Amino acid sequence: MSSPCSISQRASVACIWEATARKVGNVHPGASFSDLTYLDFVLSATAMEHVTSSSFGTKVGQAIWLPTFFTQQTVGRNTNLGIILLLAPLAGVNPYSRLQEGLPQVLDGLTVDDAKQAFEAIQMANPGGLGDAPEQDVRSEPTVTLLEAMKLAADRDLIARQYANNYADVFDLGVPAFVDAFAKYGNVEAAVIACQFAWMAAFPDSLIARKRGSAVAEDVQQRVRHVLSLGGLDTPEGRRAGVELDAHLRSDGNKLNPGTTADLVAACLFVALRENKVTPSAPFRWNVPDWL
Repeated sequence: MSSPCSISQRASVACIWEATARKVGNVHPGASFSDLTYLDFVLSATAMEHVTSSSFGTKVGQAIWLPTFFTQQTVGRNTNLGIILLLAPLAGVNPYSRLQEGLPQVLDGLTVDDAKQAFEAIQMANPGGLGDAPEQDVRSEPTVTLLEAMKLAADRDLIARQYANNYADVFDLGVPAFVDAFAKYGNVEAAVIACQFAWMAAFPDSLIARKRGSAVAEDVQQRVRHVLSLGGLDTPEGRRAGVELDAHLRSDGNKLNPGTTADLVAACLFVALRENKVTPSAPFRWNVPDWL
């Protein structure tokens, strides 16, 4: 429960936090891809105002299309489509209601027109690894609501899965992982990394699966579980294994970038900020000598 005027700020902060934290395999201030830099993600965070200003009281589809358009105008590439898809319904919840209580009504109210605008946004962003779908392919005209379209993709895409299960994984897995880690470490960055590991240990990353296949995505999942078995962020052995995992994920032209997980982390950060579980002024930097 937060004031309407603060929603936009918190969405932008969530995106900046997600991009700034030194997560394995992702872009951050010390690691770029050949076609993406940290600045691209920071600039893209400014598009989040169009998610929050368009969702509440209007159309979720518009809240997906507009920030995607402005992101393309600003950075000219896909940096945040998954985040936009996740945040648009969340931003549509009455700002004086709890997200988990108000979200089902937003999702149940999605229309075919929402699906049309979302499909147009996905085509505009042209995300990596986008293949053909057996039903309701995003390159065709939708004939079902956005919620129904997402349910059709829920078994192969973690973002679609959130629409289908009322964001149960966000509320029950991701947000508690972040909040508990923030209480433990006392800073946002370590909590973000812990949240990333929680997601990657629980689910193979959808973007890796689309680009490299399910077996490779499952191999990455097992590598994350190995990091956690060594103590994760709490031990020198766990941190060393995390650094080795980061090198592995970057070893083949960043094709093992866990991009869907990054989007889900951003959604968790937005929820934590929106529900006042953490403030934008919280300490950020994780000061350890043996991390990325």
